[in-house]
Amino acid sequence: MTSKERCLAVISGEPTDRVPVFPLLMFFALQRAGFTYREFASNGRAMAEAQLNVRERFGIDAITACSDAFRIAADLGGDIVFPEDNPPFLTTPLVTSSSDIDRLPRPDAAAAGGRMADRALGVRDMVAAAGDDCLVLGWVDMPFAEACSLCGVAEFMLLLYDQPLLAHRLLDALTDIVVDFALLQLEAGAPMIGAGDAAASLIGPELYREFALPYESRACAAVHDAGGLVKLHICGNTTASLRDMARAGADLYSVDHLVPLTSARDVFGEAGLCYKGNLDPVADMLQATPEHCLERALACIHLAEGTPYMVSPGCEVPGETPDAVFEALCEAPIRASS
Repeated sequence: MTSKERCLAVISGEPTDRVPVFPLLMFFALQRAGFTYREFASNGRAMAEAQLNVRERFGIDAITACSDAFRIAADLGGDIVFPEDNPPFLTTPLVTSSSDIDRLPRPDAAAAGGRMADRALGVRDMVAAAGDDCLVLGWVDMPFAEACSLCGVAEFMLLLYDQPLLAHRLLDALTDIVVDFALLQLEAGAPMIGAGDAAASLIGPELYREFALPYESRACAAVHDAGGLVKLHICGNTTASLRDMARAGADLYSVDHLVPLTSARDVFGEAGLCYKGNLDPVADMLQATPEHCLERALACIHLAEGTPYMVSPGCEVPGETPDAVFEALCEAPIRASS
């Protein structure tokens, strides 16, 4: 099987030759390609080259066009700083009042020179080079995460309590923009969209059901209507929200190391949904020996046996992770199937 066939088969609940390896890579990829973070985040072709380099060197089964959370913020007119060796950030919140929401434009995601268009350019390069053999994902941040980016995390959290109707207005407007961004990357050739909503791990199940889930569901449905698939990535301890997350309509769910893999197996496996995880990126990758990483990856694979599963760390692989440790992660499914 090709890597792409392997991933799509697992997502569909069909038999495969082995468990796919699907890590999330940013620092790890750019460092091995010799790029600064500024280059990686500001040049879609550099991002694509870094991802393709890791695919070629280590044989992972999926690569993702992910670099930072401020693509939409930039195209909305935000002032973005691009540090040399760290991810970009927004200098000043774009939304501080009701009138700011009223003035939010719906930018053209494909506009030349925009940061959304730049990510789509990277997707196009990745698909052209490896899309027949490897699963290529675009990337968006879900509306709740985007709202936190535009307002500031603490400020948007207060809005949920102080002005919930205003929070919903912002989330509704952002959902349309997120969908536009996702569809642009599907048009660029990505069969699947990774969708991050990390800030949603900071709220309890009740708030998640009101302010995150409905907008995640809308985004997933729009991608499905366009013929694409969705991976929902919420890092952090989402144990209490797993059953609600399973209702979002995603095709693949990332599970952080803070969540017991048995809990994820019970929820997603029972629903016939594919999930991936959940090695600790620090203890099982960055600070680990190859032997420890292999042991942990094999333990995850065996625990998930019989359910649709891909092996990976629970979140991004640290850039300083030794190559030998990363190779052990990639070797685990081969060992497990032999």
